[in-house]
Amino acid sequence: MSSPDEPSTKNEPDPAPEPAPEPEPVDDDTKFGEPGPPLNRRSPFLFGFLFGLGVILAYALFLGVRNAASILVLIFIALFLAIGLNPAVSRLRRWGLPRGIAVTIVALTVVALLAGGLVALIPPLVTQTTELVNNAPEVIESLRRSETVNELVQRYDIANKVQSAINAGTVGNAVGGVLGGARLLFGTIFNILTVLVLTIYFMASFERIKETGYSLVPASRRARVRLLTDEILTKVGAYMVGALTIAILAGASTFGLALALGLAYPFALAVVVAIFDLIPQIGATLGAIIVSLVGLASSITDGIVCIVFFIVYQQVENYLIYPNVMRRSVKVSDVAALVAALVGVGLFGVIGALVAIPMVAAIQLIMREVMQPSMETR
Repeated sequence: MSSPDEPSTKNEPDPAPEPAPEPEPVDDDTKFGEPGPPLNRRSPFLFGFLFGLGVILAYALFLGVRNAASILVLIFIALFLAIGLNPAVSRLRRWGLPRGIAVTIVALTVVALLAGGLVALIPPLVTQTTELVNNAPEVIESLRRSETVNELVQRYDIANKVQSAINAGTVGNAVGGVLGGARLLFGTIFNILTVLVLTIYFMASFERIKETGYSLVPASRRARVRLLTDEILTKVGAYMVGALTIAILAGASTFGLALALGLAYPFALAVVVAIFDLIPQIGATLGAIIVSLVGLASSITDGIVCIVFFIVYQQVENYLIYPNVMRRSVKVSDVAALVAALVGVGLFGVIGALVAIPMVAAIQLIMREVMQPSMETR
């Protein structure tokens, strides 16, 4: 029997175990050890390494751009056409049409115009070629019976020269030329289809592309950049309308000339001149050469009339019609339009001439709205 002074341990629960200590949190910065001191930016080794790496990256970028230059040009042309056709899409949208339907209508219109041009050009080409092939035996026979031709053949030994010229090397070069021509033809068709498809895609996602570009601008300047960019895009669309107007005038004048002279296929000739006139600087000359050759095939007088007509018309177009139309649509001065076109051709060829005038309009807008006010505040 225990004494009353002794503590009673009967029926007392065991003491609860102490909780295990929580692990100390591991700092992410020291998880793999303490970081060392920063590299010395003045170290010649580090400077040389970074400089060499930059040179390699720059050269790799240059090679990439050079190898993809043809594709980049097609993308640029498609984007430029999409910007030029976007006002038509916007007009249809203001009439209540969804953007998809508006883009479809504009794209079908462009395809219909291209198809109409091909329909106008292919039948005359096929007809003239067929007539040439069918009449070739008669032409050769008439030449063989001609005393003058026979005398020239004997005097200059033309038969032996032709026979010696036709050898394996000549045939191989001819076959290579035919294959090169076929490659050029299919390459041109591929480029046209690529530009057409890319233009449709750019038109369909035009607003999304714009908003993505605006989101990369700081919010404090986004509203002003949006207004300036929209104005520049409007000028590009106005330039496209002006170029189409000039091309239609050139085609209409050619149609009137062909009807007055009685040339074959006047509508086809008008379409040829209108399409070529869309190519800056050299397009009008190419169209004039084609029509003049058709005129010379009809008669010497018709050919001379065509040559004189196009010489006069091109002077009127270059120094009167073109500057006035561009001044009203893009609001660029006559001197600026001519200088921009010449400089664009000299720097980047046809592509440079295509974007020269809208680029000048954009530069004038930026100088007037951004650079001049900034200079006035200094």
